[in-house]
This record gives sequence, C-alpha cells and structure tokens, in this order.
Amino acid sequence: MTGRNVFPSLALLLSLPWGAGAAVAAVDHNAEMRACSTLAETRPDAALDSAQVWRERGGGDMAQLCTALALFHKGDFKTAGARFEELAPRLGRDDAKVAASLFGRAGWAWLRAGDQGRAEKAYGEALKRQPDDVDLRIDRAFARAEAERYWDALADLDVAIARAPDRPEAFLYRAAARKALSQHREALNDVARALELKPNDAETVLLRGNIKAVSGDLKGARDDWRLVRRLAPEGRTAKAAGDNLARLDKAEAAGPQKALPKAPPEPKKP
Repeated sequence: MTGRNVFPSLALLLSLPWGAGAAVAAVDHNAEMRACSTLAETRPDAALDSAQVWRERGGGDMAQLCTALALFHKGDFKTAGARFEELAPRLGRDDAKVAASLFGRAGWAWLRAGDQGRAEKAYGEALKRQPDDVDLRIDRAFARAEAERYWDALADLDVAIARAPDRPEAFLYRAAARKALSQHREALNDVARALELKPNDAETVLLRGNIKAVSGDLKGARDDWRLVRRLAPEGRTAKAAGDNLARLDKAEAAGPQKALPKAPPEPKKP
C-alpha cells in the first residue's frame, strides 16, 4: 500500500499567537517557522542548528517543533514521534485541529519507526480531537493493518469510506485487509471501486493480481502482473509484479503437484 503526504500544511501552526516573551526577542517567528520547516526537508542537520539558534532567541515550542521536523527528516523517527507527542497538547491547547495534526505527525513517525502500537495510540489521540477527519481514520487503519489487526482496520476504513466514498486509497487499503482475512470476493469488489476512482493505478492492479493468485485464478493474476509492468516499468511495484511472475513460472515448471506461488506482502508506505 502506498502512503499519502501525512505532513499537512503548517498554516494552522503559523497562526498561533505568541506570548510576551517572544515579542521581546523581536523575532518574526512565523518566518522562522516557514524557513526552518523548509530547511528540515532538504537539510535536516542544518535545520537542527537553525532551531537551536531560534530557541535561544525565544522560539519556544515552535522552535521545538522545527527540531521535531528535522529529526523526522533525518530519520530519527522515535525521537521525532516523542517530540510531536509532547508538543501536541501544548501547541494545540486552544485548537483541536492543531493538536490533532501534531498527534497525526507523531503517528506517522511511530509508523516509520516500526512501532505500530505507539502509532495507533497517537492516531487515537488525534481522532479524539478530530473524529471526522478521514485522513486520520485511514492512517490509523494502516497502523492497525501493519499490526495484523485487520478487523480493527476494517472498522476504521468502513467509517472513512462512509464519510468519503471517493477516496481510492481507502478502498485499496480495505481490499488489502480483506485479502488478509481471505475475503477475496469482497476484496476484488473494493479493488474494482478503487480502479474506478483511479484508473490504471499500478499498485491497485498489483493487489488485484495477488488476490486472484491466492483465490486460484492464475491466468488472471499473470495478466494483472504483466499489466503492472506496462503501467509502471520501474520501481518497487514493477519489481513485486516481476517477482510474482517469476515465482509463478517456477511453480508451473515444477508441475501441478507444487503449491501455488505465495504472493509477497503488499508494498509498504514510503
């Protein structure tokens, strides 16, 4: 499964009021936040240095937020996740959307760190503040699926799809969860809807081929995996399709007594 950009705009945070201490420092903190967050994406080490200087000039929690962003982009996901969790109740004290955004960032960091339990907890805190947020609902479903809690993932995805029936990734994720639960017919129905909403999506076609393979339709699976390689000749999706085709060729060459080739796990969030 693929992921989305789960680091939304910082506009909410940039609109937060500053205390008297910040005013004394005569620093444009909104400009500092914009510059530092941009730097964090491309040069995280430099952003850490900039955030340190900013803290010394009265940057407070916003400078700490820049540090968390830099740590995330540097690959220190555990520390970043903990920082986002610490900042969420402070920066979002008077704004539920801000708190939910930061807990969502924490959830994504914990997912990247491989801690699905902490990720689910962070997304849960975000959803307490913004229960109608479809992105958060889908992301928590992903965390639950990563922990192999597929029924719980389905519960979140059902809610997300009911609220936003035009989101192809929600149908793709639900199809993957249903495949894991051997609900192959329902999974193929979700794949069909995902492809209606996003035609010729290579990852969705890959999943359709995998579902066909485990349900015994090897010809259909082969056709889908070949289609994947035409739609996306490069990258991990093409590689997964190629690996599946090679595994199928090997199994068929060995004769009917051999088991069906085992489809690899679906691609992870980047």
